[in-house]
Amino acid sequence: MSAKKRKPVLVIGLGRFGGAVATTLERMGHEVLGADLDPRLVQEFAGVLTKAVEADCTDTATLEQLGVADFEAAVVAIGTDIEASVLAVLALCDLGLSNIWAKATNDNHARILTRTGATHVVFPEQRMGERVAHLLNGRLLDFISFGDEFAIARLTAPEPIVGIPLMISECRKKHDVTVVGVKRAGENFIHAVPDTIIFPGDELVVSGRIGDIERFSSI
Repeated sequence: MSAKKRKPVLVIGLGRFGGAVATTLERMGHEVLGADLDPRLVQEFAGVLTKAVEADCTDTATLEQLGVADFEAAVVAIGTDIEASVLAVLALCDLGLSNIWAKATNDNHARILTRTGATHVVFPEQRMGERVAHLLNGRLLDFISFGDEFAIARLTAPEPIVGIPLMISECRKKHDVTVVGVKRAGENFIHAVPDTIIFPGDELVVSGRIGDIERFSSI
């Protein structure tokens, strides 16, 4: 943990998603106020976060007492109770918070959250499901989708581009993917440049549209 704290963040809902967000923010140096109605979860995170409280964050008065107006951002990590998540976003918006992240369970939930005042809506389960599906095909070693058909992936270098520099293999022109970097066994990650020669067994970090990355990985 850094000696200098960053601006405080409120995390509402300390389940698996909210708990992971809260503890990661704490490790990154933020002051984190975690809130949940479940006293068991509050007790679990009491010694981990800057502060953990048992509170109903759908209530504007409660949020005012917690000093939320002075916070940099809030994360509404309530997933199963759609009404509670929407009311929490509405209360935060009423208090003038301009950076509100909210977890959605489906598209309708996401639309309501956005119209209520959420500035960022995330689908953690959907994203993880997509990631696992792409990794299960056996060709991709890691995969991160950005939600607009664009992704970054790590994969073993396809045989047709091995032994030649990237300027010759022309991955961007021929396959519509960009090789961002190369990881070679026993060596540090290096940024890819046109004259980078790809060796057998090299792992590539590539960016592009999801379909193009999948096709590239199987050439």
